[in-house]
Amino acid sequence: MTAVALQALLADAGQSGAFFVADSDSEAMAQAGAALEYEVVRIDLRGCVDKDEALARFARALGFPGWFGGNWDAFSDSLRDLSWLPAAGYLLLIEHAAAWRESEDARAGEDFDTALDILNEAASDWAERDVAFWALIPLPEDVLATLEAG
Repeated sequence: MTAVALQALLADAGQSGAFFVADSDSEAMAQAGAALEYEVVRIDLRGCVDKDEALARFARALGFPGWFGGNWDAFSDSLRDLSWLPAAGYLLLIEHAAAWRESEDARAGEDFDTALDILNEAASDWAERDVAFWALIPLPEDVLATLEAG
């Protein structure tokens, strides 16, 4: 996809949400988001395998306020607010999420799915305000191909 086409896609708030993307596309997406004057935030989940650590990493990366309670409701509220981080749009690159997503602990997989649901709900809420909110989860190409095939 060309840079112009990528920017056009990212500019459409109605299309935004949480999506798996190829690792190799991460930098182009970050550059396209920056060109649109979006707040581009990288959330590194390397080694993260549970909800508490994931929420803490989101909170640090996004600068959640002191009232953030470290639970799903507070995560949802914070993502739908972001008044402390005003921007034309938001592009979150949720990097190294594979370990959490693929953990053998069934609870971790459920928590990952819950996080995706909340990210999609936040994107929908922002779209109603005509603001793009993208949560992109870069994965290795072989893992992404497995998801696409399944």
